[in-house]
Parts: sequence; C-alpha cells; structure tokens
Amino acid sequence: MLRLTLSQMRRSLGRLVAAGVAIALGAAFVAATLVAGDVITRTGYDAVTASYGRADLVVGLRDGFTDETLAGLRATPGVDGADPVLLGWTQLRVGARETSERLVATPSDPRLATLEVVEGTTPAADDEIALPATTVERLGTAVGDVLQVSWYPLPEEGGDVDATAEPEQETAEVRLVGIVEDPAGAWSQYGGAGLATPASALRWSGATTVEEAAPERVLVVASPGRVEEVGAALSAALPAGATVRTRDEAAAETVEELGNGGNVLVMVALGFAAVALLVAALVIANTFQVLVAQRARTLALLRCVGARRGQLRASVLTEAAILGVGASAAGLLLGVGLAQLALTVLSRMDVGVPLPSTVTPTLAVVLLPLLVGTAVTVLAALVPARVATRVPPVAALRPVDAPTLAAGAGRVRLAFSLLLTVGGVAALLGAVALAVAGVGVGAMLPLLVGVLGGAASFVGILLGAVFWLPRVVAAVGALLRRISPSARLAAANTVRNPRRTAATSTALIIGVTLVAMMSTGAASARTSLAQSMDERYPVDLVVHSLSGERMPDDVRDLVAGTSGIERTVEVRRDQVLVGEHYLTANVLDADDAAAVLEDERVVAALADGVAVLPEWTGLDGTVTVELTDGAGAPVAPGTDVRARPGAADEAYLPAAAGEALGIDTSETVLFARIADGASAGAVLTAVRDGLVDSEVDVISEAASREADERVIDTLLAVVVGLLGVAVVIALVGVANTLSLSVIERRRESATLRAIGLSRRGLRFMLAVEGMLISGVGAALGVGLGMLYGWAGAATVFGTTGEVQLAVPWSDLAIVLAVALLAGLVASVLPGRSAARTPPVAALAVD
Repeated sequence: MLRLTLSQMRRSLGRLVAAGVAIALGAAFVAATLVAGDVITRTGYDAVTASYGRADLVVGLRDGFTDETLAGLRATPGVDGADPVLLGWTQLRVGARETSERLVATPSDPRLATLEVVEGTTPAADDEIALPATTVERLGTAVGDVLQVSWYPLPEEGGDVDATAEPEQETAEVRLVGIVEDPAGAWSQYGGAGLATPASALRWSGATTVEEAAPERVLVVASPGRVEEVGAALSAALPAGATVRTRDEAAAETVEELGNGGNVLVMVALGFAAVALLVAALVIANTFQVLVAQRARTLALLRCVGARRGQLRASVLTEAAILGVGASAAGLLLGVGLAQLALTVLSRMDVGVPLPSTVTPTLAVVLLPLLVGTAVTVLAALVPARVATRVPPVAALRPVDAPTLAAGAGRVRLAFSLLLTVGGVAALLGAVALAVAGVGVGAMLPLLVGVLGGAASFVGILLGAVFWLPRVVAAVGALLRRISPSARLAAANTVRNPRRTAATSTALIIGVTLVAMMSTGAASARTSLAQSMDERYPVDLVVHSLSGERMPDDVRDLVAGTSGIERTVEVRRDQVLVGEHYLTANVLDADDAAAVLEDERVVAALADGVAVLPEWTGLDGTVTVELTDGAGAPVAPGTDVRARPGAADEAYLPAAAGEALGIDTSETVLFARIADGASAGAVLTAVRDGLVDSEVDVISEAASREADERVIDTLLAVVVGLLGVAVVIALVGVANTLSLSVIERRRESATLRAIGLSRRGLRFMLAVEGMLISGVGAALGVGLGMLYGWAGAATVFGTTGEVQLAVPWSDLAIVLAVALLAGLVASVLPGRSAARTPPVAALAVD
C-alpha cells in the first residue's frame, strides 16, 4: 500500500501541490506570528526598560538605597557591576548662553550604559561632562571647551528651612569631553541627557551621597551564567521589602503597571498566536477535505479490486502525513524567512525604536508549525477517508447527492453548529464583561475565555455554513438572473450542491474574517492606546522655573510663539498634603484645562469643580487638602474638596479650590499643547533652543508619548506584515477550492457545451459563479471580522480603561475588492481550460 500511496501522490501531484501550498502558507503564518509575538514582546520590553541598559537584574528598595547597601551589592560574588538609577540635572552656561540638562551617571560596566558616546570620550574625572549634540549646538560650544555648571545643594537634614530666603547657588567649571546619543530613547521626554561621573551627577543634582539621592532601583550585571545564583544571593542578603527581578520580569511589571494589572503586550502576542493556529487549522482542513472527497471514486475502485477499508484509510492518512510534514517544513522555512526579511527591511528604516537584526527561533517557533500542519492535515483527511471507505464500492462509484436538511446527519450537524455558535458567542460576550470588570489573574482569564468563545462560535458558523450559506448566495444571485442565461445558470449552480458552495465560500470567509478581524482590532488598539496615552501624558509640554518663582513674561511669549505650539496656559502650582500623600497640585479653571490637557476625564472633572488625584493614592470622595511649606509642613488649615482618582502623577485642582487654599501666582509653570501633526521632539528642541538664556527646565511628555507611539507603529507594521501573509492564505485557499470545484465539474461543463452553451458563455458562467460565491463570502467575512475584532480589542484593552472601537473602512474596502478579484481569477483560469477542452474529451474524463 505504501508503493500505491506514493504512486497515487505522483499521479495527483498537481492537486497535492495546491493543497501543499495552503498547508505551507498556514504553517508559515503560524511561524511568522510566533516570531512576531517574540519581537512584539521583546521590543515592548526594551522600550519600557530602555533606562536599564542591558542589566541582568533590577533590585528595588522602596525606602531607597544607602551607600552601605550599594557597597554590599557590589561585593556580592558574581556581580560584575551595580549602579543606582540616578537621573539628576544641572544648569549649564557658556558665556551668555544658558540651559538646563538632565544628567546620567557614567556606568561602572558598559552593559549598564544607556547613552552612546559618538564623539570624544566618556567623562572620567569629576570636572568632565558629555552632552547631547542638541545641547552642544544650543550652547554654541564644542568638544574641549570649558563650561560652567551651577546647582542648588539640598538643605541639610534636620536643619531649619527659611522658605523666604533665596537658595544659595554653587558653581564650578567643567570641560566638555564628548557628545552622546540616546539610541533607545531612554530619556526622550527630557530631550536627551548628559553624562557625568557618579560623584558629579550627585553633587550637581544637590546631593552628596547615594543615600541623599535615595534611588529606588539598582541595576546589576552578573558574570556569564551566574544570573540565577546572584539573584538568589541578593534576595537573601537584602532587607525585607527588597525585590530582585530579572530585566524581563521588571519589564513585565512595568507593562502591567501601565496596563492596570494586565500585560497588554503578552496578551496581544498570545491573541495573534491563538488566532493564527485556529485559522491555519481551518484553511488546511478545508483544502484537504475537498481533495480527499474528490478521490472517493478512486478509493471505491480500490475497494472493488480487493483493498480493505483499513488499508485505504491507512493509505489516505499516510499520504496526508507525508504531505503535512513536507509542506509544514517548507512553511516553517518560509515563515522564518519572511520574518527575517521584515526585520531586515525595518532595520534599514527610521522606525524610531531598536529592533533585533536577526530572528532567534525558539523551540515553539520550530515545533508548533510542524506539529500543527501535520496533525491538522491528518485530521482533515480522517473524516472524508472514513466516509469514503464506509460507503459500498458500487454506491461510491455513483455521484453523491446533495445533502438535505432532512437527513439525520444534517440535523445533528445543524444542532451541533447552533450549540457551538450560541455557546461561543455567550463566552465571547462573557470575556468582554470579565475584561471590563477586571476579573482574572493578570487579565489572562478574559483572554482565554475570549479565544475559546471566538473559536467555538467561528467553528459553529463554519459547520452550519452548508445550511445557510447557499441560501444567502442564492438570494444575492437572484438579483443577477436577468443579466443573461449564463448568469441564471451560475446562480442555479450555487444552490445545486450546498456542500460544494459552502466549501468554496468558507475558504474565503476564513481568510477575510482573519484579515478584517486583525484590521479592526489593530485600528481599535491604536485608538484605545492613544486614549490611554492621553491619560498617562495629560500635558504635552511643561516649562517651570528653576528658581521656583513666577514664569517670566518673555519665557511665556517665546514658548507661545514657537512653531508647533498651539496654546499655552500659565498654571499656579504648589505642594499640598492630601491625607498622607504629598502631591504637586496644579490649579486650572475649566477653560484653561480644556485648552491644554489631553485627558478629557480631568477636563470634565475640573469643569464640575472636582479635583483629580493620582490613581495610586486611592482617594475618592471628599478629601482634606492642606497647603505646605518648603519642608512639607502645613501652613494653613485644610480645605475640603470633592475629588476622584484619575490623574497620572500630579493633582489637578479647580480654581475655587486653589483660591480657598491660598495658592497664589508666586510660583507658576507653563503648560503648552502641541499642535496636531507637529513633531513633539522637534518642538521640544525648538523650545529649549529658544530658552537657552533662561533659567527654566523644559519637559515634554508628548515627546515620550511620541516615542511610545513609534513603538506601537512598529508593532502594527509587524501586524500589517502578518495581514499580508493572511491575505495570501485566503487567496490561495479560495483559488484552490474553486479550481478543484471547476475540475470536478468538467463533465457537467462538457454537457452544457454539447447542448449549445458557447465557450464565452461557459467562461462567463464560471466567472459569475466564482465572483458571486467569493463576494458573498467576503462580505460575510468582513462582518464577522469586525465583530471579532471589536470583541478582541474589548477583551485585551478592557482592563486598561475605556475601549475605543474603530472601523478601518479603507482596509475593509480593499479586502472586498481583492476578494472579488480573487474569485474572478480563480474561476476564469480553470474555466478557460474547461472551455478549450472538446466536449467529447471532457465527457470521457473520470
């Protein structure tokens, strides 16, 4: 039987190649999706931990580290380097030009570096500094020049603080020894950062020891192969409350904090992988079922000459296994190759985020496509092989009647499809409800329920397609009956064999549903993430005076006149005590809030006279707010204010609350909104260049948001690549199924030719039939894809806040147009072959 199986495979090579292409593309899609999931997770982790360099471990201590604690970390066996995360700042002056600059300490190990020296050298002495190219240009200096730094030392602990006294400023001279770049965007919200020795970075920031700076995290690099050993040793040596995490664990924690407890990046990657596995399985199963069903007559002939049922079943399954292994291996290579090509192309483009240059295949990337492709191919061949071998040989040689709803198996199939569809939709809606309610550890429970519910409902829809899909096609075809006799024949052919019509259209429904779902999900994800970023970064650009005084008029005018700035508002600011929390409070009236704040929730609350506090305070309802002095002590009786959580890091008070507290204009900051379409990074640079002679600090959260959005755009570019593979799978699936359907009906086509149908009429009939089936399938797929995409977006992003659903109209229109074209091409090409074959020869075909 093995020789017979191999012989049959050689004789059916053309059909097997068509099925193998679909299997290979399905396996390639799985492989590419898994690789993309790894890239998505890795890129997202690198983006949120760019300030960690290439640290192996991140050690956290809420009360801050002391010099002794840091020394103990560095003395731990296996530790190659340990640096606290210090971000200081200083004031730089060259002649009449002056600017402020954020400072990062030079690392003790190159793996902890976040800045790259592109010219000159790294600062090695306390009187040396390296600066970004923009700052060097702003100051009009060059490597080797002498600069003046100035700073305000922190008050001594326990000393009396005179809030009315002018702080004493200290100065020193330093030499510019290098120019640095921030390749990973670790300090993008500050427009970059400079580099100085640890002692200088501390001193110029006002501190003298690590304990005074009180860093909450220390980055550790371990000797090769000793990360786990060092992590265990540090965990045992550090005081209670300390945390020791790997860089990826710290990244996952940060992502969960941004997503309110749910790792959005991992969930998106898992969602794409699960969808890829499901859709690849359905495409492979549909294609191979059509192929094996067409060979039912050949199997019956083998039964007639003595072959046993078990032998035939084993022959079909062996053929399926050989085809599945070979095609899946080819698909694995294709998928990894496509992923590598995408990375190569993206690495040459300015996407704004670091991407890996090469694919790193994991065990899952290698095994899953092979196992899925082979297993699904064998399972797809099992059902038609079983049906064909159980039919008596003589009955199998006759044409199979179209299935009817009255058949017992039809009723069972209908009931099963209804059960799966209704149950799956209920589970999908339940997953959305769980996500919105925040139920489930790490938000994985809603994702799991949603994937299972979506898969069950989709399988139920496909199982029941044989009952309802031909009727839908017939209803649409009734509109085409008056065009010509060929169009009437095409419409009639779509309902004459419901199984064939359902199988042909289902292939396209699968692919189009996938494409529409991912397009809709990606559009909704972009909209939802944009809203989440507006809440995280409510102010585009903030300018505050380093002296803690009112914003000078010339600074306000210069910022307002900078190209790209749409609106500026001077905001009163002071330190307040709310409960046990010391907060920076910004006072805005409703009009000013609407003019400069991105977060609509904060704007609406201030318009209602309600204060907005950071989420982490956990305060809600009426709270007592007290104004404090420079040392944090209350200076006046508190004021009761209605408040609710919702802000990022600072408090926002309505104007009435600010007046009741006595917050005057002695200290103000400038809030600015950046115009739509303007580059936040370019605006930040322009503002800092214009304020080079002013003692102010400029921070642009929009620049940081812009960097995060570049990450999102890069991830969506990966998704677009996956959509390209999905489109190819859909087109090959429909073309394969339609081509096999036309080949199966060559005798029928020959009969029509014999009774007078012209070649042109035959080609037109097949073209109308193909476009009718593919058009209806595509339209249904778009509708299903939109619903699944919305449900997926609500499930994944429901835990992070309000979900914004979107419809990518242009993408869906392109999908419909391509589907119609695919139906035309898939029907016309085999139709031309059938039309050119003489009727007598076609009637003789087995």
